[in-house]
Amino acid sequence: MIEYLMISGVIMGLLVVMLLLVNTNIMEDPANRLVYVAFTDIGNGVSTRMVDVYAIAPQSGNISSKFDIPDEIVGRNYFVDVEGRNNPDNPSVNDQFIRISRGAVSIDIELAGIAASRTAKGSTTGAGVNVISYDSRGF
Repeated sequence: MIEYLMISGVIMGLLVVMLLLVNTNIMEDPANRLVYVAFTDIGNGVSTRMVDVYAIAPQSGNISSKFDIPDEIVGRNYFVDVEGRNNPDNPSVNDQFIRISRGAVSIDIELAGIAASRTAKGSTTGAGVNVISYDSRGF
């Protein structure tokens, strides 16, 4: 009888530990990997659209481009910000990047092609239709 109680107690203890670890290791890690890949795709798409707008930007005037990105990733909202930082290798050049973030997951995608010649800034979320605008006079 004591042997049965001891074995049952050890098994119940292991079950409790297993239940505590299941959420993190089996559910959250794969979801975070999926979010990372989705954020990378979204950042590359937004960067490409910004370069496209810059490529056809007029000498004088303005241009706007509307685009859509997924409203939610794994059932939750996210934020897209265009930010800049000083380049440690060349302090006279500001690096610009697109940061896609939600909670603890954050991805930075370099804004290639226009970062050295134009300053880009702004933010959006996945909800609704998003707009990239260029005005030769500046904003």
